[in-house]
Formats: sequence, C-alpha cells, structure tokens
Amino acid sequence: MKTMWCWRCRADVPMLDEDEYRQVISLRGTGADGTLEEKIFGPVLKEYERITGFSEINPNAIFHHRISDFGAPCEFCGKPLRTAWDKVCGECKKPVGG
Repeated sequence: MKTMWCWRCRADVPMLDEDEYRQVISLRGTGADGTLEEKIFGPVLKEYERITGFSEINPNAIFHHRISDFGAPCEFCGKPLRTAWDKVCGECKKPVGG
C-alpha cells in the first residue's frame, strides 16, 4: 500500500500494490448477507479498509486505486501520470518525457 494522488478522486488516497489488489478483488461476490451490492462488494470494501485503514464507500474507486495503473511521477508537479505512456501530465498539463 502506498498513498498517492488519484486524478479521478482529486486527492491523495491509499493505492494497492498487485498482491494487495489481487487479495481485495478475489473477495468480490463472496458476501453472504445484505443487499446484492453488499454481497458483491461488502467483503471487497472491508478488505480494502483492513489493508489501508481507509473506509472507502464506493467500490468502483477501489478498481482504480491500483499502483500499477499509474505512470511515474511528473517531473514538474510530482503527481503520478495517469498512465505509463502519457506525453502530457494530467495535472499540470506540462509535456513529460523526451
């Protein structure tokens, strides 16, 4: 787990490494109680909170809080690029790379 800037959430949030992400996602659909949404995503949200200490309420956010989905930090503003192949920083709009 690493706290990083999420351009979708517009905030620093806990991001999962690959092993953590696989662990969290493996619990999708394993809930036994509650509404259909709670059965599908309840265990996912609980495991994300257990790993990160952050109580996320939107299960869709977890799917994009994955370190490997982001690029390197921008050389100008330091925020992670949206992807590894970005040519322009999504935050400061400056060209990156060479």
